[in-house]
Amino acid sequence: MSKPVQQQILRLEREQARAINQGDLRGATCMFDKSFVGFSSTKHERIRGLAALGKTFQHYWKRAPKMTYRIAQPQVHVNGDTAVATFYWTVGLGGGRTVRGRGTHVFACKGKDWRVVHEHFSRAH
Repeated sequence: MSKPVQQQILRLEREQARAINQGDLRGATCMFDKSFVGFSSTKHERIRGLAALGKTFQHYWKRAPKMTYRIAQPQVHVNGDTAVATFYWTVGLGGGRTVRGRGTHVFACKGKDWRVVHEHFSRAH
């Protein structure tokens, strides 16, 4: 069972990266649960709910209109109705500027769908 779940979650991660790179807010947030809570690498406060997450993406796109996002070396660990995806990320800000870090998405199975209930991004030092 875990191999198909791992593949499904990796597909969700790839689809989200594509949506972020296209400036598609709906696509960037559709894998998140409405009760989502998380931490960004750019602000100290918690992000709670889809509206706050949407504002975060809008802020990024406004500050770096040609922003690119990609993940590398993703790994998915499944434990029952919970899965954890870990990966390294790179954000291109334009003008040759990049930011790198690590990310974690905690997924919960909601019916037949997997949704992110927690996200934690941190910059590499």
